[in-house]
Amino acid sequence: MSGVYLDNNATAPVRPQAREAVIAALSLVGNPSSVHGAGRAARAVVETAREAVAALISVPASTVIFTSGGTEANALAIESAVASGSRRLLIGATEHDCVTQTALASGAAVEIWPVNAHGMADLDWLAERLSVWDAADGRPFAALMLANNETGVIQPTAQAAEILRAHNGWLHVDAVQAAGKMVVDGRGCGADSLALSAHKIGGPQGTGALTFGPRATLMRRLHGGGQERGRRAGTENLSGIAGFGAAAEACRHDIDHLAAQASWREAAVAKILSHAPVEVMGEGGLRLPNTLCLAMEGFAADLQVMSLDLAGIMVSTGSACSSGKVRPSPVLSAMGHERLAGCAIRVSGGWATTEDDWNRFADAWLEAFVRHQSRRPATAA
Repeated sequence: MSGVYLDNNATAPVRPQAREAVIAALSLVGNPSSVHGAGRAARAVVETAREAVAALISVPASTVIFTSGGTEANALAIESAVASGSRRLLIGATEHDCVTQTALASGAAVEIWPVNAHGMADLDWLAERLSVWDAADGRPFAALMLANNETGVIQPTAQAAEILRAHNGWLHVDAVQAAGKMVVDGRGCGADSLALSAHKIGGPQGTGALTFGPRATLMRRLHGGGQERGRRAGTENLSGIAGFGAAAEACRHDIDHLAAQASWREAAVAKILSHAPVEVMGEGGLRLPNTLCLAMEGFAADLQVMSLDLAGIMVSTGSACSSGKVRPSPVLSAMGHERLAGCAIRVSGGWATTEDDWNRFADAWLEAFVRHQSRRPATAA
């Protein structure tokens, strides 16, 4: 891959360790459910990966269920809650579309849990809403992502969990963007269930996981065999799971490298701000060290992305699941920044990102901005 890749929140480059694990797993022939020697060898690969994924988020391996990705992991939690009696779901205003759309399609009533201008969930709203909860709506269920995929804003999930537990509620946490970029404690963050995705941490696409605690009531949504301890039917994706485990093990050792990117990011922002009045979304709260959501009023996001791409710098306008769709960011709209929602780009580093990559981004953005300004008609005196 040539150029500078700064779209790691969409997908990270596959780590060498993950690639090697995938290739090794592809050489195995056994089904992990078979009891003969080849089957046992395949099962050992799955369980070794399960241990590695569990260690990444400090949970027991027995609570990790492998899925086809973060989307399925989120869906399994939401659909389980509805199947077990939750009739009203509280969904964070800045959740990923896979959470919001699954909730809306679940048949349960959905309420949007608002955020402030910095993208932080309103805990007072949650407490007030639960204080008048109707028992007919069943057990309260709320979804709050640990870190936002567009802004990098880190949510107060532990505090939200305390409020929910006072009402016997269930907190589901989408940690797809947080894992590997910050230390994630699956239980310390208050999650009753928590979703992960392999390709966000340098593993292969098409593999994810859901971990659950004693307060979650999981209901199998894919039926058939008894794989994944009866909670998710279907032959396990052996090579994908092997790569997931290898990536999880590797990213436990480079958290410091990701943390260092906060200073690289801020230096890039400072350089840009010295020449252009950009706005940084979510800067008033805690953010992932690798993520920058930058908005420039009057400079359309798609034009920024195309200009940077021509300069060999790869960024995005927001969630990769919306690629190719020209629409304002619903995340920024929820934060009250409608006027900037169509003018924001997301820059995200990863395990292979260097300080020079961030410097090159800042220089290329400023060059694109100067060209854009030169094409705009002069304001009448």
